[in-house]
Order: sequence, then C-alpha cells, then structure tokens
Amino acid sequence: MRIHKKVMLVLSVFTAALTFTAQAAAQPASTGPRLLVTVIDQTGAVLPNATVTISGEDDATRSISREAATSKVGVAVFEALAQGRYTVQAVFPAFQQTMVRGVRVRNRDNRLTITLQLEKLDETLNVGRDAQSSALDAQGAAFSTVLTREMIDALPDDPEDLERVLQAMAPPGATIRIDGFTGGKMPPKSQIRSIRLPRMDMFAAQNHGGFAGALFIDILTQPGAGPLRGNADFNFLDDTLNARNALTPRKGDEQLRQYGTNLSGTIRPSKTSFSLSAGGATQYFSSNLLAVLPDGDTRAEALKQPQTRASFTGRLDHAINKDHALRAVFERTTVEQRNLGIGDFNLPERGFTSETTTNMLRFSENGPVGKRAFSETRLQLRWSDAESRSALEAPTIRVNDAFTSGGAQIRGGRRDVTFEFASDLDYVRGPHSWRTGVLFEGGRHRSDDMSNYLGTYTFASLSDYLARRPSNYTRRIGDPNVTYSNLQAAVYVQDDYRVARSLLLSAGVRYGYENLVHDGWNLSPRVTAAWSPLRNGKLTLRANYGYFYDWIAGDTYKQTLVIDGFRQREINVRNPDFLESGLDGAAPPTNRYLWSDDLTLPNMHRLSVGLDRRLTQTMGVSVAYNSGWGRGLLRPRNLNAPADGMRPDPAFANIVQIVTDAASRQQALNFGWNLNLMTTPRRMMLFVNYTLSKNESNTAGPFALLANGDALDLEWGPGPMDARHRIGSHFNMQPFRNFNIGVNTSYRSGTPYNITTGGDDNGDGAFSDRPAGVTRNAARGAAVFDLGGRVSYTWGFGPRRREGAMGGGQVVIVQGGGDRGAGPMAPGFGGNASDRRFRLEFYASTQNLMNRTNYTAYSGVMTSPLFGQPTGASAARRVQVGARFGF
Repeated sequence: MRIHKKVMLVLSVFTAALTFTAQAAAQPASTGPRLLVTVIDQTGAVLPNATVTISGEDDATRSISREAATSKVGVAVFEALAQGRYTVQAVFPAFQQTMVRGVRVRNRDNRLTITLQLEKLDETLNVGRDAQSSALDAQGAAFSTVLTREMIDALPDDPEDLERVLQAMAPPGATIRIDGFTGGKMPPKSQIRSIRLPRMDMFAAQNHGGFAGALFIDILTQPGAGPLRGNADFNFLDDTLNARNALTPRKGDEQLRQYGTNLSGTIRPSKTSFSLSAGGATQYFSSNLLAVLPDGDTRAEALKQPQTRASFTGRLDHAINKDHALRAVFERTTVEQRNLGIGDFNLPERGFTSETTTNMLRFSENGPVGKRAFSETRLQLRWSDAESRSALEAPTIRVNDAFTSGGAQIRGGRRDVTFEFASDLDYVRGPHSWRTGVLFEGGRHRSDDMSNYLGTYTFASLSDYLARRPSNYTRRIGDPNVTYSNLQAAVYVQDDYRVARSLLLSAGVRYGYENLVHDGWNLSPRVTAAWSPLRNGKLTLRANYGYFYDWIAGDTYKQTLVIDGFRQREINVRNPDFLESGLDGAAPPTNRYLWSDDLTLPNMHRLSVGLDRRLTQTMGVSVAYNSGWGRGLLRPRNLNAPADGMRPDPAFANIVQIVTDAASRQQALNFGWNLNLMTTPRRMMLFVNYTLSKNESNTAGPFALLANGDALDLEWGPGPMDARHRIGSHFNMQPFRNFNIGVNTSYRSGTPYNITTGGDDNGDGAFSDRPAGVTRNAARGAAVFDLGGRVSYTWGFGPRRREGAMGGGQVVIVQGGGDRGAGPMAPGFGGNASDRRFRLEFYASTQNLMNRTNYTAYSGVMTSPLFGQPTGASAARRVQVGARFGF
C-alpha cells in the first residue's frame, strides 16, 4: 500500500508539471531578448544570491552593463537586451570567480550555466587559475578526464550501451557512482550533467577503497528544469540477426523487446522541477549446455532462459531556501527470471525461477555553510524482496564435470532493508583545504531460503556413476529462518596543504567500525604528494600510500548462523549407499560453520606512483603503477579434519571456523591515452587503456576448504580473474552530419583455472584435492577479444529547440574558475538534428562483431571426459536495433 501511495504521489507531480507547463506556454513572450544565467556549484546545487554581471562587447551592446543576484534556485534574469555578444561574470563567497567571454545573445530567450568551484577544486575546463597550481588538485584535470558536453552528446543513449562504453573508457575495475551513490540504475543520458573518468586512484580518505581501490566513474545528473522535454525509445534483438555459439550445434532462441521513456520539466519556475523515467523488457537468451551423459554421448544445446523486467524512476528537485537545495529520487525495479541454473553441466530439469523487487529512495541536500565551507549530505534507503522456487523437486546427482541432473533444490526467499547515510564538509582557509565526513551503512536481513534440502550425490567419474559408487552425500535439514542486522560506520578527516605553487601534500586518516567484528582498531592512514614541475601545468607527478581495510560481507555471517550444526544441519556422508537417505539408525555426521570472536577486518597496504602528461590541447597520456599486499584475508580452518580416515569428533563432519590469516599480493601497471577532437568537423574522440597486472593469494574464500589445510604456503596461486594483459578502448566519430559511429574493443589474456584429481582424496567431502606438485589455479585458458560498436542517424524536424528555464536559444556550460571564451553554440551532429524541437534517432549496436569464439570456462577435473577442454563460451555476435523519439 505504501508503494502505491508513492506511485500516486509521483503521478500527481507529473500532472502538476503538465499544468504548469501549459500555463507557462500560454504566457506572452517578453519584449526583446533575455539572458538567464544559472549559477551552480561543483555538485550541481544552485547558488542563490550569487552576483552576476554582464557587459557588452560589440558595437550593438557596448553601452549595456548590468548586475543581478541569482534567485532561490540560482537563476539571474536579464531582460530586454540587445542582440550581440556579452561578457558574463559570476561571483560567490568562498568560490572561484568565473568569467565567460563571447556569450552570444540572440532573439528570444538565451541560457547560460556557470559552475563555480570551491577554492580547492578545479575542473578540467579550469583555465583562469594558475595552470601549474591547478594541475595538483585531486579533482582537477590530472589523472582524470571530465567529458565535455560534446563528448557526452556523442555517447550512446541506451543506458546499458552507455554503461558498457564508460567501462571501456576507464581503467579496469572502475565503479560507476551516480550523484555520490553506487549500485543505482544508470540514468537516461538526457539527465546527465557531467561525467568524470578516473585514470588513477587518489587514495582520498573520504573513499572506503577496500582491496579494489577507489576508481569511480562519477556521473552527476541535472534537474529537470526548463520546458517540458522527454523521449521514448524501443529496441529489439532477434536470433535471426545473431550468430551461433561455437559450443552448440544449433543456434539458440534469443529475443529482446525493450522500451523506455522519460519526461522532465518545471513544476514551479525557479523553485521546483521534476523528471520521470520508466522502462521494461521481455527477453529470452540462451545458456549453453555441454554435458557428457552416462552412455558417453555429449549433449550440447542452447537452453532458453526467459526474463521480464520493469523499472520506474521519479526525481524531484526543490530549492529549500536561498542557500540550500533538496533532491529526492525514488526507484523501483521488478525482475522475473526463469530457467536459471541450467547450462554448463546442468541438465534442463535443474531450472528454477527467481522473482525480485527492489525499491530505493534517495535524498541529498547540499549548499554553502558560511563563507568558507560547503556541505553535502546523502541518505539512501533500499528495501528488496526475493523469492525462488525449483521447477523439479528431486535429489541431485552430480558427476564432476560430466553432468548434473535432478532438481535445483532452491526455495524460499529473503527480505533486506538497508540504509546508507553520509555527510561531507569542505572548509578552505589559506593554503589548507580540509575535508571531513561520516558514513553509516547497514541494514536488517530476514531469510528462509534453503538449498540442497533433498540431498546431493557426488560421483568422482562416469565410471563411478555406472558402478553406483558415489563418493559423497550431503543434505541440509532443519530450520532455515534467520534474522540478523549489520552496521558499518566510518569517520574521516583530510587536509590538502599547498606547500608551494608546484607542490601539494595531502594527509588523512579514516576510522572504520563493523558490528560483526570485535576488533575496533581500524585506522586507515592515507598520504599523497603531488608535484607539477612545469609552469604550464602539463606534467603532474603523484605518489600515494594508503592502508585500507575491507568489510566482511553479511552473507558470510549468515551462513554461520544458519548451518551451525543445530539450527540447520548439513549432513556429510563419505562413500554412501546410492539413493539411500543415510538418515536411518544413528544420526550421520554433519558440518558446522563457526564465526570467530577474534576476527579482524581484512586489510591491505597499497602504494602507487603516477605520471600525467598533457601532450597537446587535445591529447594526453598517463602512467600509473600500483602495488598492494593484503593481510587478514578470510579463509576456512577445518577443526575436525580427518586424519588417517578418522575425525577427532566423530559426531560431526567438517567443523569449519572462519579465520583471518590468509594473504594476497598484487601489482599493476596502467597506461592510458586519450584524444579529444570533438571541436573538429568529424568530432572524434579516442580512449585507450592498457593494464599489465599480477594478482596472487593463498585463499579461495571463507568457506572453500583448502587442499592442504593450514599449510598456506602450499596454497599460493593466481586469483580467479588474474589476467596479465587487459586492453580496452573506445572510438567515436561523426563522418557526416547527424551520423555517429562508436567502436568499443576489449582484450583480456587468459585467466587461470584449477586442476583437481576429481576425487575426495583427503576425505573432507570437498573435491578440491590437486595432484602432487600442482599449485592452485595452475592452468590458464585462452585470451578473450571483443569488438563491438554502435551506429546511429538522427533526423531533426519541427521548430528550433527552445532551451532555458523559460525557453530559449543557446546553452553554454562552463566548469571551473577563470576567464573562458564561450563563443556561439556549436550545432550538434553537424548542425541540424539537435537544434530541432523534435528528433528521431535510428540506431544499431552489436557485440562480438567479428563473431570470435571466446572461451570462458575449462574443465580442470582429471576424471572428466572433458578434462583440459573449454566448457563455456561467451555470446556469439549479437545485433540490436532500435529507434528513439525525443522532444
């Protein structure tokens, strides 16, 4: 019922928006051209009471000089101007003064948006401040790329394509963050204000970091201010356009029907705006089955996996007072997936259905605090429900890397309610720029999901199966209901001290707490030195050191609550009789999973050095080396491991206690090169990233029993995704008017896989035993390469577009302080389509255009008839076409 009320509220907002838009359209036009100047900060919040001054530059405007203060929503309006060019200057306390030259005012309304920065922050377009000093800022041009408006316009409109392109443009492992939040749905491109791509982890104390570092693709969205605008799109994919997967003799059934729409506009001029988006899809793709059956025949086919999904997003931006603005966003997503769990070695009867509903509510508020500080506060609430059910209720029969039959044995679900609260404060005084903040995140989780409740027989080989000789029988019985809570909290402080024009030193510390771990001493110091030796600021050197800790996942804690040997028992019988339950007579031994009271948070020391060089105004390169060594990683310790075939406590099988004494080590060298020719007639841009890396550890996770027990020195091996070489690139150009081409490439050298004997040699019920002298993850697969792309043509028609808070012509966005010539607005896509009120785009995108066979899985089980052969492959060539209408 609460969800229905929220939907009704959003629909009411939508109706009000249409009403206000109609009223605005009915008002008479003002006499003479107008200029509407919006002043915002680096987060997108408006700056009320900023002083805006305009002065004429040419003969027709030279006598005009005016000054105005921005309104509560940061807009200054200049009425009845003469047509011509003007210089516009914006000033606000504690922010850099910004001057824009060559702003052309035409008939009707004209809009200019200026982004001011705090004294410590400089965006890529910062040209007025000393270039050598600006190159040192962590949020500046060095070691990151802020996409220009032209570059954003050239990106795909489809959110999934856009996400894929941004990942190709950034170094490996970068996480997308939208308005400071991770884990949300990619917004429509029309709602995106700016995109920042990382080229090096800055080790800032505000970022948790963890083992993966803190490489974020930061996307800032914009309010739905201005006249009513929107778009609708539909795209489809069909197997008639696709190629056959190399592992199946017949092309699988595949289809996608996807739609989306968004609408935005003003509810109350200079006060409140809205944006709405909705979308959905019905699809079925194929999962490849490759199984060797008891009669020796190989069964290879593509199995259909249907899916239905729908989503809705509503956003409201409101000016609370003259200093602060509030943003509220609601998202709802529903997904139903059928025939999950099939493919690879799993026969069709192993399928199950999953239904998930996720709701998310976000609030953010920001604005200046006094004359020297700026604050931002964010709150995210998420509640989700998931339910699963098997297609067949039957015991499972597994023959290692040959086939798996029987039921999926999955039922029940879970409900999660989580929150995230963060608040940051920037304060600038003299050469010091301080930042401090807090973070609280956690939630409450309730679940009754259960698996393997009818039992699983595992056979080491097909010959053992034909002889009805299973190696192991497991089954979970008991109560699966469990409820638990988790909480993580952090506080940090950092000071960026500008020692000299060419030297910046940063020092910070972060403290973290997790309620599941008794260890409370989790200090994370960070130190950075940046040096810009050239006066033009085109060379920046940076060195970072940081000590990072990582959270322990709540699902790890959950398993120790559920399968404790009493609430729920996991029967583990070695060499059982086939198709006998094993429950008659004496109680069979059961596994237990224990949480340790002396657990510590996993931690890592990380060191990085980097160089960023701007070769020309349009081309730059960066090189970064990272090294890390982790300690306190999670791994299982078997307190009841068998010795000479006997267990110390015969009433139990494995007693697995989670301990934190494993380790890891990693090194990576990243090279990035980018070219921006978006101001040329062909509007080209190119991003290339190459990474040489090595990642090793002596653990496979908290519950993966190790072949050599506590002998961790014998367990060192590559991580599962350890690839020596990774290359990603994105190229975009406009060969002629309104036609756009984008090409993505990705290459990854082979990843490792484990070699095992196929049997349970040490009698612990885990089939992880390796041959003598073979290290963990000793084998490697083949390299993977993908070439994909997108072509589009846009047709514009109707009157010319009207922009601005109340309609109008040109839009100029300037980020950073200083003096910048704006010039006339460049026409989009060659000058026609984007200037029109209505736009119709036709596009086609493809993955694996060359139809290369990319193997993704291999059999490392020595008793398997497929040993050493590829058992999985990524999708063959897929082509998707669509159309989008916008206004």
